[in-house]
Parts: sequence; C-alpha cells; structure tokens
Amino acid sequence: MARGDQLARQWKIIQTLISSRKGKSVADLAEILDCGWRTVYRDLEALQIAGFPLYSEKISGKSIWSLLDTAKHSLPIPFNLMELMALYFSRGIMNGLKNTFLKDSLESMFEKIKATLPPEYIDYLSRIEKSLEVRSKPYKQHGKLQDIIEMVSEAALHRKYIEISYYTMSRKKESRRKVAPYKIWFFDGTFYLIGNCGLREDVRIFALDRIKEIDQTDEPFEMPDDFNVDDFMKSSFGVFHGESVKVRIWFAPEISGYIREKIWHDTQSIESREDGSIIFEAEVAGTQEIKYWVLKWGAKAVVMEPASLRDEIRAEAKAMLRSTENGVRE
Repeated sequence: MARGDQLARQWKIIQTLISSRKGKSVADLAEILDCGWRTVYRDLEALQIAGFPLYSEKISGKSIWSLLDTAKHSLPIPFNLMELMALYFSRGIMNGLKNTFLKDSLESMFEKIKATLPPEYIDYLSRIEKSLEVRSKPYKQHGKLQDIIEMVSEAALHRKYIEISYYTMSRKKESRRKVAPYKIWFFDGTFYLIGNCGLREDVRIFALDRIKEIDQTDEPFEMPDDFNVDDFMKSSFGVFHGESVKVRIWFAPEISGYIREKIWHDTQSIESREDGSIIFEAEVAGTQEIKYWVLKWGAKAVVMEPASLRDEIRAEAKAMLRSTENGVRE
C-alpha cells in the first residue's frame, strides 16, 4: 500500500473522531474508509503509538473509539491531510526559490502552523513530510535577485514605470529601456517580467536575472483592459515569441508514451498510428524553442512540417556532427 494512502486514511480517522460526538466503532470506520476491519485496527494502533489520545469503551456491547475532548480542540487550523500534504509538497517545489521572499514567507507560514499544533500532530506531519520528496534541476540561485524581484513586484502593483539596463543574450549587448511592468512570470525555473517595452514599443518578456540595473520611477502607466497574460503566452512553446507556425512531428513508438503523458502546448493534438507511433501537431509562436525540443528526442522524432523547421534541424544535426568529429579546441 502506498505510504500516502496510509497517512490519508489515518488522518481521516482522526478527523472523523474529532467531528463525532459519540465516537465510532471499528465497523463504522471501516465503512467510512472503505477498507477492512484489520486495516482499521492497525491504523488505530499506529495512531496511538504516534501519541494521539485515542481510547475505546464499551457502549451497548460495542467497542466505541473516541478522541479525548482536550485533543478535539487542539487543531485550530482548518486543513485536512491532503491540504497539509499539498503545502509540504509546495515547500519542495519552491526549493529553487531559496533566499527569496517567496520561499522565506512560505517557511514563515509553516512555522506559524507548527506553533499552533501539539507535539503529536507535529510528529505526524513530520512523517508526512518524509513520505514526500520534490527535486527540481537545473535551478538558478535566485537569492541575488531578491531586490530586483521586490522592486519589479512593487512597480507592477502600483502601476509605475521602471527603467532597466538589460542584457540581451542573443545580441550579447546591454541596453537601457523604460518598461511598464505588467506581471512577474515564473516559468521553467526562471523569473520573467512581462511588460511594455518603450524601446521596442511592444509587449516583451525579460528574464529578471539579466537585468543589470533597475530604477523605480513615479511615472504611472495604464495596463490595457484587454491584455491577458494567458492569451499572450498561449502560442509560445516556452518563452519566445514569433509568427504563428503549424508544426507536425512524428514520434517513434518507443517514445510515444512519453509524449502522450504531458500537455506540451495548449493547441496540441496527437494522432495515433497502427505501428504505435504518433504525430504531434500544434500551432506555435516561432520555431526556435520547439527546434531544441525535437532535437532532445534524437532520431526518434522527425519533423514533417514546416519544411523550414526540418531544414533547421538538419543544419543543427550536421553542425553537431562536425563538432563531434573536430572535438574541442584547446
């Protein structure tokens, strides 16, 4: 049995006994939990060993299990087990945000939760924490962005322009520009700013870790009423924008399952073929990011459309082959 299922069942027992005025029999609990009597007895024993003040007494010839009244009022937080597990899970997800106000605030919230719980509940939650583990790699060290994140967040909240010196990776060049910050967006381990760029006179995306200098201004801006971040990002395969392009990609049977199990793009559709292969189709904004996604799957992926993307893949593969043959120059 999965560890999470066991913990969820035991927590449901606690919640059931807390809400019950007269207690519950093992038969009652088994029906509520949809499990066998032996399973309920094992869970009750495990909860007692963990320190929960459970007791049983004979009422009308039946053994009724209850929770001491003092314990019934010792859990003031209106969270159930699944919600607490989700919160603990979020701590792992946010490990990549270490040394930022977001991660620090989350940890502060957990400390406040723990401060309201008796020792036996804290011990139980520690067991839950050990049953969940989250790792996200690669990740960036966002601690150095603390001030930038806070300044951009404040400017976006109060609708004030900012002036930034921004390093463009593709051009290897730094430029100064005024930006109306619409929203901070966290995607694939990186913080981005979505805003209207005065230099380009268009809505652009900026990676916060490429902002070299930032100055707040008192100049207000108005965000267009019809601007929606989800609509703005909908066609992107990742972050980059470009002209809308229809792509069709064949994937071999060996990896078709991996493609099926995720939503890679909001417009995607998947066509199954008799040999187990699939054809992935989507309308994406530009081909730069999807090119690298296709290359990731090697010879198991073949671009069918557009021809321009197929040519890009071919050129990239040839360049990789030459690099492999020539090696690294010392």
